[in-house]
Amino acid sequence: MAKILLTTTSFQDTPGPHLERLAASGHEVVRERGPLPESRMLELAGQFDAFLCGDDAITRKVIEKSLPRLKIIAKYGIGLDKIDVACATENKIPVTFTPGVNHTTVAEHAFGLLLTLVKELDFHIAETKAGRWARRTGHEIAGKTLGIVGLGRIGKEMAIRAAAFGMECIGFDTYWDSEFARKKAHKVKRIRKLETLLARADIVTLHTNLNDETRGMINKLRLRKMKPSAILINCGRGELVETDSLASALNSGRIGGYGADVLDEEPPPANHPLLHAPHCVITPHIGSRTHESVQRQAGMALENLLLFLDGKAPLAQANKF
Repeated sequence: MAKILLTTTSFQDTPGPHLERLAASGHEVVRERGPLPESRMLELAGQFDAFLCGDDAITRKVIEKSLPRLKIIAKYGIGLDKIDVACATENKIPVTFTPGVNHTTVAEHAFGLLLTLVKELDFHIAETKAGRWARRTGHEIAGKTLGIVGLGRIGKEMAIRAAAFGMECIGFDTYWDSEFARKKAHKVKRIRKLETLLARADIVTLHTNLNDETRGMINKLRLRKMKPSAILINCGRGELVETDSLASALNSGRIGGYGADVLDEEPPPANHPLLHAPHCVITPHIGSRTHESVQRQAGMALENLLLFLDGKAPLAQANKF
């Protein structure tokens, strides 16, 4: 019997067969409410055979302190930037993840943020609830240009939805799926320089992984390339943007708005600059938190973990050794 640290809150809070299966597995499960900072992970390190984790800080220090007991890190989700995968690989600890389970719901959420900003729904809802009938004039998205940064699973879902709304799609990505991009139903024109995409797009949506190359990719200089009316959507990682530069651009009216499901600090401090910036809508990292998506993610994360504990190959492993 293994001792498992379970930290992801959506796994714990959402009813479904994943909870029943975990309970029936016979393994000992200790629950924490993540995402946990490195300090808390260090307090827990060394006590567990497995981590069933979300966006907890599983750093080199945490992994090394967890040895030799820790045998597997089972990620609930696809983003691995909070896990020191290199350190795990050095120590022959598999890092499993759940690709292909949340792209639909994240794209839906991104479009919700997009429409909220374009139609100024946040303002109108707040005014109506306050007993006022104040109105502002919004915009249509039909005929507008959507710039997709990262044409992976989520980026492709954005292109499909944008085509249904009558938008023109342009995309930037190092790895380009030409077969998908050239299909008439959701044609996406490839742009080879990010600065060119930023200058042309009415709405820019970020769906790229966080790594050393993409950290802070939307910085002060690149924000200046965007149209003053442009809206930026981020359902990737908060660290893809330079927070202070973005807050300054919003406060000065340099860009039209920002909608994000992620921040560089989660949960954010009360004085986080984006929480108080104008034309800015932030949701608490719930883009993939739907009943349907949670059950897919939880089921796959748990399947990866249980297969490994049974001596079998997981469904999806991010590292090889």
